Amino acid sequence: MYLVHVGLCGPQVMKLPDNARELVLAHACPEDGVEHVVAHPHAEPHPVLGLYLRADRLSTAESRAARVCRRAIERSPELADWELLSAQVPLLDHCWLD
Repeated sequence: MYLVHVGLCGPQVMKLPDNARELVLAHACPEDGVEHVVAHPHAEPHPVLGLYLRADRLSTAESRAARVCRRAIERSPELADWELLSAQVPLLDHCWLD
């Protein structure tokens, strides 16, 4: 299971739709492996969607998350003015474990 952060950019006067999470889930296919989506509309510098998905490797998870979000942007009028900036597994600093 991977958590992929998908950065989105939209018009400056427009906030991420309240139903962005549901829109992305509605456009996920079973083979995408999406288990859960979380929206972080107030993340800086751009809103972020967190997609939890099943995949055999990190690069597969990132490409699937990007594909699902592109599909949602292309097919949802509420997301038509938004673009995908990135789809990456967040890197964590584990220094605090010392």
